[in-house]
Amino acid sequence: MKAFNFHEVRSVKEATKLASNKSTFLAGGMTLIPSMKMRLSSFSDVIDIKEIKELYGIKVKGKSVMIGANTKHADVAGSKEVKKAIHSLAGLAEGIGDPQVRNCGTLGGSISNNDPTACYPSACIALDAVVHTSKRKVNAENFFTGMFETSLKKGELVTAVEFQIPEKSCYIKFPNPASRYAMVGVYVAKFKKEVRCAVTGAQSVVYRCKEVEKALNNNFLENSLDSLILKSSNLNSDIHASAEYRASLIVSCAKKAVANCK
Repeated sequence: MKAFNFHEVRSVKEATKLASNKSTFLAGGMTLIPSMKMRLSSFSDVIDIKEIKELYGIKVKGKSVMIGANTKHADVAGSKEVKKAIHSLAGLAEGIGDPQVRNCGTLGGSISNNDPTACYPSACIALDAVVHTSKRKVNAENFFTGMFETSLKKGELVTAVEFQIPEKSCYIKFPNPASRYAMVGVYVAKFKKEVRCAVTGAQSVVYRCKEVEKALNNNFLENSLDSLILKSSNLNSDIHASAEYRASLIVSCAKKAVANCK
């Protein structure tokens, strides 16, 4: 790990004022710390945002659930409010990593890192979320731009994520047995006017699966996907799963998600 200046801050204003092109924000540190230790990344300044109280908390208001960026995965998983409003979101959080990751990792850190196999980005897309930052509000579909890339500008900090409450939803993940990251994860959400299906782990960035959505918009039943065969040419292929296998997993996970929607 290379030397850096460490700053503890207590407000979003203070954090963004210290930010520069060579700095980074530290929340849970589940990805940042290992990458710095292995010298995969280095920064002149590390800004610790864990003491910013306004970045914590869960609020259900109207048709949405607002979750602060520093809220831990374990807190989302155990929240009675989240379980009542969007049960599938609590279930997703409960399946992230291991107990250490769930008790240290944060929502804002997860989506800002945008690992192509992470679970939360699929929730943001499927639940038509709005990402609140220190400068603006960004629709989730415009937030995730590429592998480990987002639309965040230098010095811009995620402050909260606002999830829309669906009529019913479910997230199904086919995890790598060692890392627990999603080889494929499918989040299906049924709203009054549309069905949204987000897929993680299958491409370099989370995306909406239009083929699944079209089939389910016509008839929201598991057997609506029986004849669906997805193209595999644009899917990831590695030592864990071929592109063809991932295409099959997307359909099977989507069917399971529909069957378990509530």
